[in-house]
Amino acid sequence: MKYVCLVYGEEQKLRDLTQEGLAQVDASSLAHDRALEASGHLIVAQALQSVKTSKSVRRRKGKVLVTDGPFAETKEQLLGFLMIEARDLDEALEIAGEVPLAELGTIEVREIYRIPGS
Repeated sequence: MKYVCLVYGEEQKLRDLTQEGLAQVDASSLAHDRALEASGHLIVAQALQSVKTSKSVRRRKGKVLVTDGPFAETKEQLLGFLMIEARDLDEALEIAGEVPLAELGTIEVREIYRIPGS
C-alpha cells in the first residue's frame, strides 16, 4: 500500500538553526531517505521551498483565482513529503516516526486514494 507522509514544521525554526545545525538536519534527512530507498520503502521524497514562494489556486464559478501563500493560515507549514510503500498503516506510521524532521514538527500519514476502476 502506498502512503504519503506530509512533513509539517515551523519554517522559522529551520531559519533559526545555525549553518551547522541545518547541515545536520539535511544530512540526517538524506541518510534517512537513502535507508528507506535501500529497504524498498521509498517511492519519492522531496523538500519544498519556503511557503513565502507558494501560490494557492482556486476555481470559483469558472474563474481561476491565484493568491500568494498557503490557502489556510497555520502555525506549521508544509516543508516536504515522502511517498512510501508499506505493508499497512502500522508500518507507515513506524516509518514516519523515523523521519528526522518529526523531532521539529509533525508528520501526517495518509494512504493514497485509489480511484475505482483505475
